[in-house]
Amino acid sequence: MKKQNVDELFRRFAACNPEPKTELNYRSPFELLVAVVLSAQSTDKSVNRATSKLFAQANTPEALLSLGLKKLKQAIQTIGLYNNKAKHIIETCQLLIRHHDSQVPRTREALESLPGVGRKTANVLLNTLFGEQTIAVDTHIFRVANRTGLAPGKTPLEVEKKLMAVVPPRYLPHAHHWLVLHGRYVCKAMKPACETCLINDLCEFFAR
Repeated sequence: MKKQNVDELFRRFAACNPEPKTELNYRSPFELLVAVVLSAQSTDKSVNRATSKLFAQANTPEALLSLGLKKLKQAIQTIGLYNNKAKHIIETCQLLIRHHDSQVPRTREALESLPGVGRKTANVLLNTLFGEQTIAVDTHIFRVANRTGLAPGKTPLEVEKKLMAVVPPRYLPHAHHWLVLHGRYVCKAMKPACETCLINDLCEFFAR
């Protein structure tokens, strides 16, 4: 995609939604960490339904450890892969208490050392909690980047590096959320809403 088209694409996103937010519900950094771990291969809506009850019972590392693995599994059993996710969350709580004073760490290295936290999850946390200019390439962003021609690539990491290179710096703080929301509600995997898309004249997919 041409540089002027990239600029225009993000100008429109910014005009339409100046302050995009994650659709995961949270009230603390720890709650967001848990919610993002749970959201892998699951919808934000299903995670929010589960965490609304879970966080009412336990929303700190200490409280979740006291709740225990069995009750944690029961609380999140409507979420895909809940057995592994529950195990990762318990292990993460232990590490947060032992090494980080029960706080969510601010560095990529420390975040990625937590069970269930990979590069994508770390990028979400660094961007949403700490305002760092990162882009977490999930299935939505991967699809949008390739379809539109914005940052085509064969792997999420390749797409991430290309996005970081082409997105104008002034738009980087919100680029992640704009692209996620666009992929979730407009540039959908099945039946993308191309006719009503606000960037269809810039998109290589629509031009075919």
